[in-house]
Amino acid sequence: MATKVQSLMSSQPVPAEFPIVYLEGVAIVHIPTRLSVIEGVAFKQTCQNLIAGDSQLKKIIIDFQQTTFMDSSGLGSLVSNFKNCQGRGISLILRHVTPQVMAVLNLTGLDQVFTIEPLTNPVSGEINESIDTSENSTSKNSIRKVDPLPETHPSIASWTKRVIDIVGSIVGLILTSILFIPIAIAIKIDDPGPIFFKQIRCGWMGKRFYIWKFRSMCVDAEAKKSQIENQVQGAFFKNDRDPRITKVGNFLRRTSLDELPQFWNVLKGEMSLVGTRPPTPDEVERYEVPEWQRLDVKPGMTGQWQVKGRSKVRSFEDVIRLDLQYQKNWSLMYDIELILRTIAILFNKNSGAV
Repeated sequence: MATKVQSLMSSQPVPAEFPIVYLEGVAIVHIPTRLSVIEGVAFKQTCQNLIAGDSQLKKIIIDFQQTTFMDSSGLGSLVSNFKNCQGRGISLILRHVTPQVMAVLNLTGLDQVFTIEPLTNPVSGEINESIDTSENSTSKNSIRKVDPLPETHPSIASWTKRVIDIVGSIVGLILTSILFIPIAIAIKIDDPGPIFFKQIRCGWMGKRFYIWKFRSMCVDAEAKKSQIENQVQGAFFKNDRDPRITKVGNFLRRTSLDELPQFWNVLKGEMSLVGTRPPTPDEVERYEVPEWQRLDVKPGMTGQWQVKGRSKVRSFEDVIRLDLQYQKNWSLMYDIELILRTIAILFNKNSGAV
């Protein structure tokens, strides 16, 4: 699987080397300037070799002193190594975390998960955070340059794409407000309970957010999920005859009306009109390092998996392939093309919900 995913990348850089310094029961791994998919695969393998080859290993220190770029795959390799260390009772500590790396950790909330050594002054040995306690800290912080988040994909930095998202989401929310009352009444009559359904999904760089939909399943659908057969292969779930779907819910899904509230996610910037399929956290838990690449762009209300696969997609490998093809082929005109093709599919009686 990883080989097929890597074959879709536009370039194949030479795998990075990771200098390692050994002390008593401690291994210090130095990370290169970039930590993306190729480096991430090698980084994960390096740590696996350390864990397997030294039964006395008690601690692994990851030194980020030279690292100025980390994307989703790099983050995925770090998360994978953290889990592997936890499983073996080995401490994993981050050292010399650069502002660029810290920005990614802050975005995803992982700064609260990893053990991160505070930066120290190389001359005095004092913690640099003490500088912020000075009387002028407020003014210094106000003029201090904020390190930008990594530009993992050109679409992330495109203001035009963001403007299209804002305009499109406003139009979509107006449509949603018009249809809200009849949809809400139908949901309540068919199956009493909440009108909306929210679920945690993973967005750009794996940042978690609540995705909103009109409820199309019974109120205890999540509790019953384990009882339903998964008809697709890999790290996502689907059943064409899912008994949890209500009668009204079946209509909402067939017409994609259940997804109208997601225009709110687009307006907030958590999603885009066009992007990759938004995965659940348990799907991401099963990712290998190369598969994290699909998180280098924002998830979308529609995308290649909709217009080229939709409900016919039956393997996680196909989802990954379509998402990475979208990243490779992306342009503003391609986004517009996918939007128009999605609208056409909605009027096709043979189309189905994803």
